[in-house]
Amino acid sequence: MVENDDTLLYRIGVTMIPGIGNMNAKKLIAWCGDPATIFREPRSQLMKIPGMARILNGNVNLQKLLLRAEQEAAFIRNSGIRVLYYYDDDYPLKLKQCADSPLVLYYKGVEGLMDKKILAVVGTRNATSYGKRSCQDIIKSFGGDDIVIVSGMAYGIDSCAHRKALSTGLNTIGVMAHGLDRIYPSENRNMAARMLDQGGLVTEFMSKSKPDRENFPKRNRIIAGLADAVLVVESAGKGGAMITANIANSYNRDVFAVPGRLHDVYSDGCHLLIRRNIAALVRSADDIRYSMGWEGNEKKQKNKMDLLSKFEDDEKVILNIIMEKERAPIDDIVIISGLGASKAASILLKLEFGGVITGLPGKLYEIRK
Repeated sequence: MVENDDTLLYRIGVTMIPGIGNMNAKKLIAWCGDPATIFREPRSQLMKIPGMARILNGNVNLQKLLLRAEQEAAFIRNSGIRVLYYYDDDYPLKLKQCADSPLVLYYKGVEGLMDKKILAVVGTRNATSYGKRSCQDIIKSFGGDDIVIVSGMAYGIDSCAHRKALSTGLNTIGVMAHGLDRIYPSENRNMAARMLDQGGLVTEFMSKSKPDRENFPKRNRIIAGLADAVLVVESAGKGGAMITANIANSYNRDVFAVPGRLHDVYSDGCHLLIRRNIAALVRSADDIRYSMGWEGNEKKQKNKMDLLSKFEDDEKVILNIIMEKERAPIDDIVIISGLGASKAASILLKLEFGGVITGLPGKLYEIRK
């Protein structure tokens, strides 16, 4: 949805109310009907909403918040940023299902956040050579798959995951703990620039927000919420990767962990997740594909493309119908293809004589196995 300037101001303004939080912001909007009403209703009416008296006290100047929102709207327009609003259709569906998801996301890039297989890859900033190699090997093995790699743009495993995704040809999205007016760490500037053309950058923080310590757990919940699954490559017993893994588990996401050496401190976290049955042990991309049910779909799509590439257009139409239905009645083939009964029958006969399809009782056809 493309919002007008006023709508954008009000949406941003709600997030700026001190102490509001995302859950209370959604509650306030639900009571008022839309963000604009919050800034137009008399304060006395807003204070009657359950739980809002403490937040909307006399020290909150709602109109002043809109002045800062105007600055942010100008930055958004000048920087080519998309604003993803919780109640709009383009807001990431998986993240929307999380109770504490952000009301507003700021996004820049080419990769969509809807209807994608998303694997989050996280780990320690102090990655060992073993951890980096494991991370690179797993991501490289996803090359050619329709999978997006998400991570947190940090040193160590995060940066390793983003870079390997880029070199493998996979799109990758960085979730940031600050505004889109900066890159942290600054050493990742070139990588971030490449990601804008092969993925994207996303944050819930406005411009001028610094990468303060308290922002990183908030960022971690977005990483977990966007993903279908989270892979922990290396981690100590405590740290950001463990926070992300536990949040992902609370969101009912699949969690995976790479086992490490018994006495390596940066394998303690992975072993703990595996031992507590929070994470499944994985050694390769195939382990993740199998657990997620991604393996069959990828192979089926590749086999389908390999088969169709050998035939003429009308033959491809018919073969595609048969593959989609697995066993297709001739009447469906004629109707869906639009080729007419005579031409469809002729092509079916040719394909059957060529050993590509098999005719079955009841005028059904399937791909010959």
